[in-house]
Amino acid sequence: MEVQSRIALIGILIEEESSVEPVNQTLHDYRSYIVGRMGIPYRQKNVNIISVVLDAPADIISTLSGKLGMIDGITVKSMFTKKK
Repeated sequence: MEVQSRIALIGILIEEESSVEPVNQTLHDYRSYIVGRMGIPYRQKNVNIISVVLDAPADIISTLSGKLGMIDGITVKSMFTKKK
Protein backbone atom coordinates (compact mmCIF):
# COMPACT_ATOMS: atom_id res chain seq x y z
CA MET A 1 0.00 0.00 0.00
CA GLU A 2 1.38 3.38 -1.02
CA VAL A 3 1.55 6.12 1.62
CA GLN A 4 -0.23 9.24 0.42
CA SER A 5 1.64 12.49 0.31
CA ARG A 6 0.08 15.69 1.69
CA ILE A 7 0.89 19.32 1.08
CA ALA A 8 1.30 21.33 4.26
CA LEU A 9 2.48 24.69 5.51
CA ILE A 10 4.39 24.98 8.76
CA GLY A 11 4.64 28.45 10.25
CA ILE A 12 7.49 29.08 12.68
CA LEU A 13 7.96 32.14 14.90
CA ILE A 14 11.42 32.35 16.47
CA GLU A 15 11.63 34.68 19.45
CA GLU A 16 14.97 33.54 20.89
CA GLU A 17 18.21 33.93 18.91
CA SER A 18 19.55 30.71 20.41
CA SER A 19 16.71 28.79 18.73
CA VAL A 20 17.75 29.67 15.16
CA GLU A 21 20.41 26.98 14.77
CA PRO A 22 18.31 24.07 16.14
CA VAL A 23 15.43 25.10 13.85
CA ASN A 24 17.71 25.25 10.81
CA GLN A 25 19.25 21.86 11.65
CA THR A 26 15.84 20.25 12.09
CA LEU A 27 14.63 21.65 8.77
CA HIS A 28 17.83 20.46 7.13
CA ASP A 29 17.12 16.93 8.40
CA TYR A 30 13.78 17.01 6.53
CA ARG A 31 15.04 18.80 3.41
CA SER A 32 13.94 16.04 1.05
CA TYR A 33 10.29 16.85 1.86
CA ILE A 34 10.60 20.66 1.69
CA VAL A 35 9.15 22.25 -1.45
CA GLY A 36 10.06 25.79 -0.43
CA ARG A 37 10.97 27.96 2.50
CA MET A 38 10.71 31.70 3.15
CA GLY A 39 12.31 33.45 6.09
CA ILE A 40 11.57 36.98 7.21
CA PRO A 41 13.72 38.63 9.87
CA TYR A 42 11.44 41.18 11.59
CA ARG A 43 14.26 43.12 13.23
CA GLN A 44 12.10 45.84 14.77
CA LYS A 45 10.33 43.20 16.88
CA ASN A 46 13.31 40.83 17.23
CA VAL A 47 11.33 37.94 15.71
CA ASN A 48 12.21 35.66 12.82
CA ILE A 49 9.33 34.23 10.81
CA ILE A 50 9.73 31.13 8.65
CA SER A 51 7.14 29.57 6.35
CA VAL A 52 7.91 26.04 5.15
CA VAL A 53 5.92 24.23 2.44
CA LEU A 54 6.14 20.43 2.54
CA ASP A 55 5.01 17.56 0.35
CA ALA A 56 5.22 14.50 2.61
CA PRO A 57 3.20 11.81 4.33
CA ALA A 58 1.09 13.21 7.19
CA ASP A 59 3.11 11.37 9.83
CA ILE A 60 6.36 12.96 8.59
CA ILE A 61 4.79 16.42 8.70
CA SER A 62 3.46 15.81 12.21
CA THR A 63 6.82 14.48 13.38
CA LEU A 64 8.66 17.51 12.00
CA SER A 65 6.14 19.89 13.56
CA GLY A 66 6.48 18.07 16.90
CA LYS A 67 10.29 18.19 16.83
CA LEU A 68 10.19 21.90 16.05
CA GLY A 69 7.65 22.44 18.84
CA MET A 70 10.08 21.00 21.39
CA ILE A 71 12.65 23.72 20.65
CA ASP A 72 12.56 26.46 23.29
CA GLY A 73 11.85 30.00 22.14
CA ILE A 74 9.69 29.21 19.12
CA THR A 75 6.01 28.79 18.23
CA VAL A 76 4.94 26.34 15.50
CA LYS A 77 1.64 25.78 13.70
CA SER A 78 0.86 23.40 10.84
CA MET A 79 -1.85 23.46 8.19
CA PHE A 80 -2.69 20.72 5.71
CA THR A 81 -4.44 20.96 2.36
CA LYS A 82 -7.81 19.28 2.21
CA LYS A 83 -6.79 17.41 -0.94
CA LYS A 84 -5.42 13.94 -0.41
